[in-house]
Amino acid sequence: MAPGGTGSGLYGLIMAVMIAVFVGGLMVGRTPEYLRKRIGFPEMRYVVLYALVAPTAVLGCAALAIALGEGQSSMGNPGPHGLTELVYAYTSNVNSNGSAMAGFNGATEFHNMLVTAAMLIGRYVPMVFLLALAGRLARQQPGVVTVGTLQARGVNFVALATGAALMLALLNFLSALSLGPLAEGLL
Repeated sequence: MAPGGTGSGLYGLIMAVMIAVFVGGLMVGRTPEYLRKRIGFPEMRYVVLYALVAPTAVLGCAALAIALGEGQSSMGNPGPHGLTELVYAYTSNVNSNGSAMAGFNGATEFHNMLVTAAMLIGRYVPMVFLLALAGRLARQQPGVVTVGTLQARGVNFVALATGAALMLALLNFLSALSLGPLAEGLL
């Protein structure tokens, strides 16, 4: 499940389902509800903040590495390909994988510290938003299931939740990781 690292699949799936319920409810003109709990602006704020942690951490760490010059000295390839190496290294570490592309020298003290910070941010900050959402939903009184309630089951809902998960992952990572290869192809 993306975004998220090892062991984050369940809560990543719950967040994708929350997006699917919200979008699906709005698309058919029904009140977005999940497990008899109403999904509104305050709940979606935590979902959006959860979704923004990973790309913010990746781009922030990559920008810091480039701005301080340490990122440029660790790139094996100059130009757009080197930028892709750098962004991939931080993307991988924010998602608790820790791999890097060949040519990127992440074995420096600067990168070890920044990668560790990125991994900690990518692992624990989303949990804060997830727990805040859980607390918000726990305080709500359960609603009554009516004809107007969007059913969170069946083939249509599975397709909607899968689409939400794919769109979340693509919007988070595809733009940053495709920037280098597209720029390299244009040069």
